[in-house]
Amino acid sequence: MTLGRVPVTDESPRPIREVRWSARRKMEVVLRLLRGESLETVSREVRIEAHRLAAWRDEFLDAGVEGLKARPRAPDERRLAGAERKVGELTIELEVWRAAARKRGLQIRPPRPPR
Repeated sequence: MTLGRVPVTDESPRPIREVRWSARRKMEVVLRLLRGESLETVSREVRIEAHRLAAWRDEFLDAGVEGLKARPRAPDERRLAGAERKVGELTIELEVWRAAARKRGLQIRPPRPPR
């Protein structure tokens, strides 16, 4: 059968349907990686990009660390703690820059009040 000039056969490529992976299936794949199987080999076998498998592995390990703590933190609490850590780092960096500017004799405007 043809449509216009393009023949249509049963061998025509079909669009690949996005498959949703359950947490259990992801865990099984991640455990294979942690047991030493090659990332590229597992990626080809399960047809998932290597960067995605690596992200799953990293998320799995991060969550595992939280599970070993006496009181695991909720994901929102982990994000908040990370944001607070970043604010602290940036505050220290700002103070270093201000000190360097004062040492060179540069005038720095006082910080604006928050809105």
